[in-house]
Amino acid sequence: MTGSFTQAAESLRVSQPTISKAIKDMEEELGVHLFDRTGKKAELTNDGQTVLAQSRDIVQSFENLTTGLNPDARAQKGKLRIGLPPMAGAGYFPEIIGRFHERYPGISLELMESGARKIEDDIESGALDIGVVLLPTKQQHIYHTIPIADERLAVIVHVGHPLASRESVTLKELAGQAFILFQEDFALHGRISAACLGAGFQPRIVCESSQWDFIGNLVAAKLGISLLPKIICRRMSPDRITVLPLADPVIPWSLAFVWRKDRYLSFAAREWIRFVRTFYPNV
Repeated sequence: MTGSFTQAAESLRVSQPTISKAIKDMEEELGVHLFDRTGKKAELTNDGQTVLAQSRDIVQSFENLTTGLNPDARAQKGKLRIGLPPMAGAGYFPEIIGRFHERYPGISLELMESGARKIEDDIESGALDIGVVLLPTKQQHIYHTIPIADERLAVIVHVGHPLASRESVTLKELAGQAFILFQEDFALHGRISAACLGAGFQPRIVCESSQWDFIGNLVAAKLGISLLPKIICRRMSPDRITVLPLADPVIPWSLAFVWRKDRYLSFAAREWIRFVRTFYPNV
């Protein structure tokens, strides 16, 4: 506040009549007097003080908005919803997630653990921004992908199982065994069941779970056998579990981060994608 329309005009580099007219127009628009002009200086009325305070809030809000729209600032904050199957989360991503959080502490990561089939559905619906799914997806053409794993399934049995001494087994040899599988919303459930049907038998499923470590414990307790990716099999205790390569047919376990091609990506999502690519540079 200068107390003078002339000084205000000089400060703003406009003419004094321009300042006077702008104030007069504002007073007519608001229906109040903003300045008391009876003294040597133009002083704000009570209404003028209120308008000044509100105007400062508006200016500050605008500055905050423009700062928030700055690409560098936007990359440092936001929210990202990521879907992870339990096995993928256990085997691949704790280190990546930890490093990303250290680098971008202002970005909130909402990690949703579920089966790959449900994760794919949630990405399609927009409930998730990005997620890890089992390839191939139902609608491969609608996604961008970052391949992150290409493994095979192996058979796990308890150490006293009749097959435990074998070097490998075929799927046909598992006919009649009790199977412990992931629940139906896991893509692996359908893939194993389809492979068994292709080998000429319907798997006898005695238990389903959403947790790979619980499946391992049930196998160790002699409730049945299971098929898991090799990266998870390596986490099993050799004192309780024997891991057997599946010789015929080979059942692939290929994982990828996917996100929809036709959907807007926030700066947080773009930074996550860029960050993940540094861990998988050859994709």
